[in-house]
This record gives sequence, structure tokens and C-alpha cells, in this order.
Amino acid sequence: MKNVNHDLIIIGGGPAGLTAGLYASRARMDVVLLEKIVPGGQILITDWIENYPGFPEGLAGADLVNKMTEQVKKFDLKIESAEVSSLDLSGPVKKIQVGDKTITCRAIIIATGASPQKLGVPGEEMFAGKGVSFCATCDGPFFKDRVVAAVGGGDTAVQESIFLTKFAKKVYLIHRRDELRATKIIQERALANNKIEFVWDSIVTNIKGGLTNVDAITVKNVKTNENKDLAVDGCFIWVGTVPNTNFIGDALKLDENGFIIADGNMATSLPGVFVAGDVRNTPLRQVATAVGDAAIAAVSAEHYLEES
Repeated sequence: MKNVNHDLIIIGGGPAGLTAGLYASRARMDVVLLEKIVPGGQILITDWIENYPGFPEGLAGADLVNKMTEQVKKFDLKIESAEVSSLDLSGPVKKIQVGDKTITCRAIIIATGASPQKLGVPGEEMFAGKGVSFCATCDGPFFKDRVVAAVGGGDTAVQESIFLTKFAKKVYLIHRRDELRATKIIQERALANNKIEFVWDSIVTNIKGGLTNVDAITVKNVKTNENKDLAVDGCFIWVGTVPNTNFIGDALKLDENGFIIADGNMATSLPGVFVAGDVRNTPLRQVATAVGDAAIAAVSAEHYLEES
């Protein structure tokens, strides 16, 4: 095709995007990866990863990203800092709007990941960055010898609560059920940690404070409807994720939660458009699954380009 800037554009620079870039650049495709901030995505704020194969001692999320980035650069993957505002996927030439510039390509891999789900309660927005946080690695050190709340019951919530105990003198772990959803080994560590106090069958309904800081949260027991205030200096929230798909509009088929629907080849509802990682409607969102998705997506894109 004439007047097409690139064969393949990858949108997103987390583990999925970097892996897709690795496969595509090794296949000698004309490929560019677009990342709005810096490569890494959510993994950059993950304190420690111990379930990614090949690293028996575990490693920091940032260290894994650095290794991935170093690897793709060996194969001359072009990485550009750019935020995609909209897409036109209607024809064989895909159009990507970046600022006042339009980039064209023949195939796209969307690997934009997901962002933390918010509680949607009073005080959450007001105290964002002033005691409300979604990142223990980023903000945990600010709460040395303080009392904090953590909300959630999955792997991230429990693992990050354990990390917070390195700084906080006490962590209230608030979960809406009477048992955790996290992996058993992570649960065992949290239950054995005397700095963590579990608040079962409960949800946060309000986050309170002064002008510049959080000083309490209101917790409601979902079984008894009893409300009580807990004095805390911060509230960390890990209650799930929402897909980063705002720029897509209604161009692709999404599931009821807004995640992109794909088949086993990572092909979406439109020809030449593939997806990988946390933005996909997948039953598991882990680095290992993102990497697997991306390998498939890149090979599928290569086959599509060869046949189109």
C-alpha cells in the first residue's frame, strides 16, 4: 500500500506491548510502539514479582521492565512517546490520531492495559494524592509509623498490604467478603503478619479528612449494616481494574465491562486489529498472560500483513 507510514503500530508499552514489539521487530516488520508516558505500565508500580518464570528469587517490577526494554532495543524497536486520542479502523489503512498528527499503518496491536478501579465514594477524588492512593510502591514510604487502610481481597490488594507493613505501624485490610480471593501463599503471609488487621464483610463508604490529609474512613458491614469510623492516615485502594479503552469509542466490540473481545489469535472484531494483555477480556491479568497474548498477537499480525 502506498502512503502508509508503517506496517504495524503497537499502542501501549507495558509487558504486552514490549513483547509484541520484540516479536515484530525480530520479524523485521516496520513497527513502532507508542507509549504515552514511559514503557512499563502498571508493572512499574509493582513492588515485587515472584510468579514470573525464570526468576526464582523474584524481582522488582521496574527491574523486569528494564530488562524487557533493553531486550527490545537490541532489535531496534522504535519506541515513541505519544498519546493516542482516537482511531479510525474502518478501512484496510488504519489511522491513529496523535496530537495534531495522523499516523497510518496496515495493522494495529492494542496493548493499553487497565487502570485501577475506583470506589466511587465521597472523599476519594478530594483526597487523591493527599492520602488516597492506588500505589503502595509510590506512596508507602510517606506513611512510616502511621496507620493506613487497604481495600480489596485479591492478589494485588493482599500483596501490596504486606508491602505497606514495611512502613506503616498498622494496616487495616478491608474486604467485602469473609475470606480473601488472593493466592493461598499470599493469604498465608498476610494472615501471619501481626501488623495487618482484617476487617471482614465490609466496604468503605466515606473517606474523611481535613483540607490536606485523610484522617478517617467510614466502614459499613454488609451483613449487619453497622457503620463505624476507623482513624487512618491513608487509604490504599485495590478493588479491580478498568480497561484503558476511552480512545477506541465504539470502533471495536467490547464486553460488558469495556474490555476488548478477541479470539484465540488475539484478533478483534475488525480485520488487522489485534489485542494483548490486560485490556483484553481475559480470565487472568498477569505479566505471564500478557506476554503470552502479545506473542500470539504479533505472529497473528505478521500473518495478516503477509496475506493482505
